Amino acid sequence: MRTLLQAITDRVTTKKGMWITLSIWLVATILLSVFAPNVKEYEVSRIASLPDDAQSVIAQNKVDEYFKESEGTPAILVFQASKGEVELTELAALLDKIEGDNVEGVEQVIPLAILPPQAAAGFFSKDKTTAIIPLTFNSSLESKEIGNSLEDIQEIVKESSDFTLYVTGPAGISSDSLDLFSRADLVLIFSTVGLILVLLIVIYRSPLLALIPLLAAVFVYQIVMQTLGLLGKSGVDISNQTISIASILLFAAVIDYSLFVFSRYREELKLHDDKYISMRAAMRETGMPVFFSGGTVLAAMLVLFFSDLGDYRNFAPTFATTMAIIMLASVTLVPALFTLFGRKSFWPKVPHVGDPTVKTNSIWSKIARFVVKKPRMAVGIVSLILVVSAANLFNLEYEFDTMKSFPDDMPSRIGYDILEDKFEKGDLAQTTVIFESPSEVTAEQQEELKTKLADQPLVNNIRLTGTKEDNKVLNYSMTFEESPYSIETMDALETIINDAEQIVTDSQLTGTLYFAGETATKVDDRSVNNKDVILIVLLETILIFILLIVLTKSFKMPIYMMGTILVSFLAALGLGIFLTNLFFGIDSIANRVPLYAFVFLIALGIDYNIILISRFQEERRKHPVKKAIEIAVANTGGVISSAGIILAATFAVLMTQPVQMLFVFGFIVAVGILIDTFLVRGILLPGLIVLFEKDKAGKNETAETK
Repeated sequence: MRTLLQAITDRVTTKKGMWITLSIWLVATILLSVFAPNVKEYEVSRIASLPDDAQSVIAQNKVDEYFKESEGTPAILVFQASKGEVELTELAALLDKIEGDNVEGVEQVIPLAILPPQAAAGFFSKDKTTAIIPLTFNSSLESKEIGNSLEDIQEIVKESSDFTLYVTGPAGISSDSLDLFSRADLVLIFSTVGLILVLLIVIYRSPLLALIPLLAAVFVYQIVMQTLGLLGKSGVDISNQTISIASILLFAAVIDYSLFVFSRYREELKLHDDKYISMRAAMRETGMPVFFSGGTVLAAMLVLFFSDLGDYRNFAPTFATTMAIIMLASVTLVPALFTLFGRKSFWPKVPHVGDPTVKTNSIWSKIARFVVKKPRMAVGIVSLILVVSAANLFNLEYEFDTMKSFPDDMPSRIGYDILEDKFEKGDLAQTTVIFESPSEVTAEQQEELKTKLADQPLVNNIRLTGTKEDNKVLNYSMTFEESPYSIETMDALETIINDAEQIVTDSQLTGTLYFAGETATKVDDRSVNNKDVILIVLLETILIFILLIVLTKSFKMPIYMMGTILVSFLAALGLGIFLTNLFFGIDSIANRVPLYAFVFLIALGIDYNIILISRFQEERRKHPVKKAIEIAVANTGGVISSAGIILAATFAVLMTQPVQMLFVFGFIVAVGILIDTFLVRGILLPGLIVLFEKDKAGKNETAETK
């Protein structure tokens, strides 16, 4: 692999190879921009996350099979009176008008005018100021089409009444989410580019050193987005949240690898007159570590194919495609661009032959000397900080109410909050219970099953809503005392599901109970997520460990590298949770955040360890352990700390996104990268190497004496 990579980089860094490389990237960008579809055309706001064999999915299939009228994308229309109460007659007339105007995609509207008074009263709050009306859209409608239809409904309401309408439920949420992310994407990209540009100029004080990596990132961004458009066209679901994170990953990785390349290029320009020879020498040493760093990230993303949850599996093709293009750019486009500008890249601090390669009085030189002289103290202090930070994981709490992740002023969130305030908590999302029997269920047996279900923990109300197949299939609607998204309700339903066979037996029946709805879905989601976390963490750790063995040709070195990065992740998660609660008042997180953070912190954090260890092994060929680690830390410290600051700031840009999950994820990853950059890579890992790696007897004695 090294031979092949060197052959590529040797060719790219010639004058002819440089122009050919730049021309290929330019032509590819133009062709894809003209002929490939834009990924925005295929973005979706929701991914089918649970596997087909999940109990709630099977239950929902039963609902769709027997009660076809429930098919489609549900919406909840929340009407509020501007003054006084919502009048039944006025609302019924408005609903008739909505149905009569044939709004695109509307399948069902509750016929409020013909319902018995007792049934109609169930759609109104106790104070009569609010009414909720279920509405179903055709399942074939995309989020954008649903949004257009909801605008038409809003227009009808404004023209025909004084009601204020908020639309929540899956249809309202998907429409609002699409709108939110379409606006947030522009903020994300401009914030990312602007922040990176400012940081590069402040850190390196060179305009070209700031612009060249960004120029490379722009090429890569355009090619990646058009390539993802091709994936979308082929049928791959592209989540808007996935695109947001992929954009951050793209800019972060391209800038990171650019810094590693130009840092070594600057060293070589102090040894060689010719810019082509300098880049060739630089890529011979950094090409493999940089390419391998990208490879570990790529491998980490491919492992997500093994997950059961669609949210995780959806990451795999998107991020793998992104990383593959970034890896190619890191060993072709990036060195070609820096070679094109040569020494001018570093203006006004132009490197000259004979300049010192590293300053002995730099902060990283001082840190390197401290770690070499007092490794036990260095390792002890950092280990204590990491353990204390990780201890906060005992305070980790999950939030399963997806709506709480959205901005307070999002219309569907406002509608949801009104529901929570004006109606019973359990009414936010009822659980559908399907009983399927091989024989007819009598009225007495139907009542007996209803009674047994009503006696279950936290059940507030249950009613029979329909029968099918000559009373062989029953449909019950069950509500709980607490919110359908609370952990207490989820635990209660999980207990009921586990006891389902006994409930049927106690009711003197034969058949099967199925549970569908939001709470049932969350129960399955929690269970599958827990399994995925264990599986992905194990596979990621084993795979990256094997890759590190291949790269370092050592067994002990990967143990140091993986051990420190795993401890660093636990510390980042614990500290991140503490700080988000302290500064932002967020006391619980989405259950996706830990695995998202793990994948990115392990994959990206190991990059810095690879750069350090590769330099250490290079110096180890000429120096004893202590001297080699001192040189490695001193020479890589500046570029890694710069890259870490930029990478952390880039992920922190996710805090501008309108979803709390992305906010928390971006913050935790930023914290983790800073821990990794300054504590783990700069002190802990070098300290462990000094403590446990020993020189062979008689080897490098002359160098040690010197």
